[in-house]
Amino acid sequence: MKPPSSPRRAESAWPQVLPWDDVPLDELSQVVGVLTDIDDTLTADGRIEDAALEALGQLNRAGVPVIAITGRPQGWSEPFAREWPLAAIVAENGAVSLRKRGQPNDGLQIDYVQDAFTRENNARRLREVAQRILQEVPGATLAQDSAGRVTDIAVDHSEFAHLGQAAIEQVVSIMRAQGMNATVSSIHINGWFGDHTKLSGARWIVQSVLGRALDPECDRWIYVGDSTNDQLMFGHFSLSVGVANLMDFAQRLHTWPRFITRSARGRGFAEVSERLLQARQR
Repeated sequence: MKPPSSPRRAESAWPQVLPWDDVPLDELSQVVGVLTDIDDTLTADGRIEDAALEALGQLNRAGVPVIAITGRPQGWSEPFAREWPLAAIVAENGAVSLRKRGQPNDGLQIDYVQDAFTRENNARRLREVAQRILQEVPGATLAQDSAGRVTDIAVDHSEFAHLGQAAIEQVVSIMRAQGMNATVSSIHINGWFGDHTKLSGARWIVQSVLGRALDPECDRWIYVGDSTNDQLMFGHFSLSVGVANLMDFAQRLHTWPRFITRSARGRGFAEVSERLLQARQR
């Protein structure tokens, strides 16, 4: 396949995207780290796939930092920030960062982009919007991980409940009418107050954990994702990769990754890792 004329911002709804196997090894040899979504990128049916967990371990042993950027809440992310071989997790679409402290038993360092007063004020507003959604959108239910959320709300559309496209669009419309940011992942509709995003969260965590400015070296970072809420990241990184199940959202994408894997979900992430490690061993 040939890439579209602008591989990351194709005008066509069905651009041609390069197979990940075609990425030049010379380009990968310059990579300094990996950013990745979690749900349906590392996981399947809510559990990390063995292939993805092994890939994370291999990258860690090779000295390649992997940072997960997710819409999942702080509470949900905490055990994985402790247990998975990750440099950090940025949760709630850029609002919360979680990373291990110096020693295994030292626990997690958790930081927020918003101060405590702002979080408390926004929490009231979030509850009001959530109540409106539940009242106005037939079948709408809050995500089961809502108890662990600090800075946003999430409505379930495909994890334990089902909402059709019209209802999804109605939820998004209500959120945005209230001045919220809103994105749709493979499982949830997330809404929050504030200007943080997955991209701003990536900039924040790369600087705070690694002491590096992300934008000057964005061509040396890989981003891996699977859904419409990854489009901002797909558009920013030349080494952007969709796992194969991204095609489930093909009709709704306006910004495509440059590459796509053969396999779906965690096995697709493992393909990314395998090719990257191959390049580093040359």
